[in-house]
Amino acid sequence: MDLSLATLLGPLLTLLSFVALGLVAARRLQVDPRPIATLLVYVIAPLTVFRALMNGEPTADYLLLTLSLFLLTSTMALVVNALAQRHFGAHEAALLAFSSGTGNTGYFGLPIALILLPPEGVTLYLFCMLGINLYEFTVGFYLSARGQFSVRQSLIKISRLPLLYAFGSALLLSALSIRLPEPVMTSLSVFPASYTLLGMMIIGMTLSQVKLAAWDSRFVLACVGLRYVVWPLLMLVIVLALAAFTPLSPTLGLALLLLSVVPMASNVVVVAMELGIEPQKGALAVLVSTLLAPLLIPLYLGVMLSLTGLG
Repeated sequence: MDLSLATLLGPLLTLLSFVALGLVAARRLQVDPRPIATLLVYVIAPLTVFRALMNGEPTADYLLLTLSLFLLTSTMALVVNALAQRHFGAHEAALLAFSSGTGNTGYFGLPIALILLPPEGVTLYLFCMLGINLYEFTVGFYLSARGQFSVRQSLIKISRLPLLYAFGSALLLSALSIRLPEPVMTSLSVFPASYTLLGMMIIGMTLSQVKLAAWDSRFVLACVGLRYVVWPLLMLVIVLALAAFTPLSPTLGLALLLLSVVPMASNVVVVAMELGIEPQKGALAVLVSTLLAPLLIPLYLGVMLSLTGLG
């Protein structure tokens, strides 16, 4: 299995080029990133998840993975939220809690999964990723909104998120064995690429507005520590426990380990911008974690595969 820097360099450079494109667009063309963030949250993300579910033909085992990752990420965020409120301001604590439960599993992780995993492993990875996406737009969105809005206002905002209805609709159609016409599914294929492109460009657009005062070393260290220390250790323990008590397949084990070492999610910036909670700080933290990714991912995966015996 090739876990070298050369393997990861292509996806990294592509993502960074999207960030740079967003930076140029904001500075030269005066593009406002806020409407794009709204478009991602309310249109592109729901249709991307809907298409993934319809293509994946969810089974009970796949949905169990989705539920497990949703519960795991939600628990992580709730714990971090309780701790962060003691040491950070309301906005920073809300953003830190949201970021702790998610990672760049789609924009960054999926291209790597396509390289490292066989087709069945990519399917496992996708259903795990869906659980994280579901967390982002339910528990994660609620915790972020609570940094600025009341409980009632936060719940109302969640109830208006189309991703929940897209997720439910896809499950219902699959349960009824209803397949959408091929032209419709083909037309939906544009949304995953748009999701990746615009999601990374928003980081650059936000960075174009960043002032030196937005740098917060304590916040960035907390975000990076959660992403590259807590998550790898937690998932290593989970994989070792699963291997000890169940016949864990190497493919699923690698998919779970990969989920734990991707950089911070660019949706941190999207949600922060949509809710108005420190998007500049979020963008800086995401950028730092993305730049560290090609150095840390090969190292982490190599060590963890050796420790778990999956290599």
